[in-house]
Amino acid sequence: MTTTPQLGAWLSDSNTAVAEIVAKLGYDFVILDIEHGPFDLETLERFLPVLKGLGLKVLAKVLVPERGPIQQALDFGADGVIIPHIENVEHARLITSYAKFPPLGDRSAAGGRTVGYGGFSEEWYRNADATTLVFPMIEDAGAFDDAEAILALDTVDGVFIGPTDLSLRRGRGHYTRSEEDFADIAHIAKLAEAADKPWVLPAWSEAEKRLAVEHGAAFIALQMVHEAIVQGFTAPKALMEGILAEA
Repeated sequence: MTTTPQLGAWLSDSNTAVAEIVAKLGYDFVILDIEHGPFDLETLERFLPVLKGLGLKVLAKVLVPERGPIQQALDFGADGVIIPHIENVEHARLITSYAKFPPLGDRSAAGGRTVGYGGFSEEWYRNADATTLVFPMIEDAGAFDDAEAILALDTVDGVFIGPTDLSLRRGRGHYTRSEEDFADIAHIAKLAEAADKPWVLPAWSEAEKRLAVEHGAAFIALQMVHEAIVQGFTAPKALMEGILAEA
């Protein structure tokens, strides 16, 4: 799949100012790390419309691979879900079904925000299935082995590669951006291209960013908020310490 990638930011909390800055800088999408962040349901329900109002596409990395967290993120207005801890193709078949309506999947219909506080129609259901992005994570050794079959599922729109957990679960230990790490990413990217489906990569380093472009990632997360804060505070402190050392 040849595509101009969408560029995103990784948000670990519901800081509205950060969201406004990201939108002002022209980012295309955000990933909400609900799995590892301090999001409760009330916060999520209020923050999602803010992000959408800023013109950002929202991919929610849900808490666990279960029906409730997937449906709640979509009911609150997320454009898609990133589903962690997918074990293999049969697990992916079950879990991704919760994001698509019958007969394609097994998502439950909810009124309110999802239907503009109006009613359902057959056209609405089919449009929701066509536009809702469902990205199971390839971060488990079993999911890596079954990646081709996972990408072939009708309820899967693409995959999200989790390099850190994938390295751990493939027996390499800590993710170091090694040749083997990048070979795994390239392998999944090739399978996604063959399936004509997009793939997503969190690309914090220059090497990862170049790898993502080289292999045609459709969504590239460029920076995580905590790392951005660390870098932002580190640079002026280092500068000041240099000035003091000269004095």
